[in-house]
Amino acid sequence: MNNIMRVSIIIIIIYLLSGCTGQQDIPSPPKTKKIPKELTIYGDSRIDNYYWLKERDNPEVIDYLKAENTYTDAVMAHTKDLQEKLFNEIVGRIKQTDESVPYKKNGYFYYDRYEEGNEYPIYCRKKGTMDTEEEILLNVNEMAKGHNYFHVRSLSTSSDNQLLAFGVDTIGRRKYIIRFKNLATGELLDDKIENTNGSAAWANDNRTVFYTTKDETLRPYKILKHKLGEVNDTEVYHEQDSTFDCYVYKSKSDKYLMIISDHTLSTEYRFLNADQPDGTFKVVHPREKDLEYHVDHYKDKFYIRTNWQAKNFKLMETPVTRTNKKYWKDVIGHRENVLLENMELFKNFLVLQERKNGLTQLRIIKWHDMNDHYLDFGEPAYVAYISDNPEFDTDVLRYTYTSLTTPKSTFDYNMKTKEKKLMKQQEVVGDFAPSDYQTERLMAEARDGTKIPISLVYKKDKKKENMPLLLYGYGSYGYSMDPYFSSVRLSLLDRGFIYAIAHIRGGQEMGRWWYEDGKLFKKKNTFTDFIDCGKYLVEQKYTSPQKLFAEGGSAGGLLMGAVMNMQPDLFKGFIAAVPFVDIVTTMSDESIPLTTAEYDEWGNPNEKDYYEYILSYSPYDNVEAKQYPALLVTTSLHDSQVQYWEPAKWVAKLRELKTDNNLLLLKTDMEAGHSGTTGRFKQYRDTALEYAFILDQAGIDE
Repeated sequence: MNNIMRVSIIIIIIYLLSGCTGQQDIPSPPKTKKIPKELTIYGDSRIDNYYWLKERDNPEVIDYLKAENTYTDAVMAHTKDLQEKLFNEIVGRIKQTDESVPYKKNGYFYYDRYEEGNEYPIYCRKKGTMDTEEEILLNVNEMAKGHNYFHVRSLSTSSDNQLLAFGVDTIGRRKYIIRFKNLATGELLDDKIENTNGSAAWANDNRTVFYTTKDETLRPYKILKHKLGEVNDTEVYHEQDSTFDCYVYKSKSDKYLMIISDHTLSTEYRFLNADQPDGTFKVVHPREKDLEYHVDHYKDKFYIRTNWQAKNFKLMETPVTRTNKKYWKDVIGHRENVLLENMELFKNFLVLQERKNGLTQLRIIKWHDMNDHYLDFGEPAYVAYISDNPEFDTDVLRYTYTSLTTPKSTFDYNMKTKEKKLMKQQEVVGDFAPSDYQTERLMAEARDGTKIPISLVYKKDKKKENMPLLLYGYGSYGYSMDPYFSSVRLSLLDRGFIYAIAHIRGGQEMGRWWYEDGKLFKKKNTFTDFIDCGKYLVEQKYTSPQKLFAEGGSAGGLLMGAVMNMQPDLFKGFIAAVPFVDIVTTMSDESIPLTTAEYDEWGNPNEKDYYEYILSYSPYDNVEAKQYPALLVTTSLHDSQVQYWEPAKWVAKLRELKTDNNLLLLKTDMEAGHSGTTGRFKQYRDTALEYAFILDQAGIDE
């Protein structure tokens, strides 16, 4: 038996025999060995004592992760009843037997449903109307039997509605096997396509599919063509530039197959008539540095959302026969204060999804005269977005609306008559009333004078000064963190917590410039914005440093690590989920998944200026001998986005150097990937642990 495991077993036995029920008798955490490794670049040497934890196949690494899990279980044992209560609350609010709103495509209504007690969806369709007999496409509950991890994605049917393609991942590394099902007979075909992103685009011959395969770093790098029943597939595109990914999809019009080569700051599209799968893809416009464009098809034109001479993007059109940029013409011009996020093409209408002052807007435009109007939503903080609209010849737009107090709501909006119909609102089981909760939208001033939006929600009858508050942040890749509803979150709000979202730079809430002000050499704005939002909430007496908690995941976990190093005394505790904290080492290693594709987000540390800047904020490299707040770190062994060793190394170094007695916990899911475990309910075991952690730190034990 390994020494780490032996020590951890002794720890938990002593702990349980002692009858401890609180944190005053916390057992000693496991310790891992130090094997110094010198990493030198530009004459600067760093000693990484925990570099060896990268050895996934080393039994000592697995034993260490298991020992940390055992320690976490021991330390949190006194919250076991609270965790169970939280889990039951969260699951109890979810409608067990439920069904999505059907959408119509090619003569069928498609939907998915859940049955009571089951973890996974059942994918279904009905022909013609919803009154006809149900056809089960996939029962994922049956498919998942015998698997600890099981994920199905990207269901797509052939043009004749007879064949189904779908992707399956049973590990969590996002390496999907594409399978095919004959919907007439119910039989699975022998065809299996391994090492894909899970998505298949059908040609119109109902026999040929195009798909993406991945290289050893998990980069989607080739498009191949597969003909059902044949063994050897044909390569149709190879993305040679290691900083680009590539994907294939079918246009909404079903007329074209599209290949997109995608880079943080550049895109390139290719197209092929879907009636001619053995033809040659043509380039829409050759890639250019800092030129992004996104293509859809309508009649004899391509419609292009692009940042060409338009920081906040604009909409252009070009004939299918003349796709080079010199032929592009404006349809919707650039606006300094409005970000053009998305578009949806219909026979009679064009729908734009825009963002202004941090909030989304839906704009409806008539093709024949370009007259327009906006939908009105009437709340201070919300999110509305274009939903499933596969049908082209319809005047009905389907969109989704939600806010911090309004459950997810699906609407059908008649763009001609302007009639709005609520098709479904997420049902919260139990005693829930939106009017019991209050949403606010605040503007905190950052240290450079920039106003940072904060969205928050609390239960009205719990409102008082200096409440416990959980502040969430992300701030990377231009991803906007919108104020959506979560029934899970009610377990905190009902216990007197405020939940707040800091819409910090690095996201795109306030436009493209908001993103550009939080990346590369301006990345530290993301961290200082979050800190300044926390300070503002304290100054305004929403909370206090003794009751302020922070949470972020992935790149948001990097945010947590950087903020902990910069301003540890502002917070009581942190939750860092799958945190990207060893950024210098990771971004210097081109063999690690996603590295090369992200140079334009973080910078390339193989260049001296970037190396020095990234090193100045890298959470792992800036751990010091000082006091840190309580911290819960979660990760997954098979994470394909942020490798497990980053949080493992970070925790080991924090254990070595921190000078306080505050809790430091690492929980590793030994069977999952970046998104955690699969299943409808199992994931909330992790949420219950996270909530129990911060409630315990806040002194709330029920």
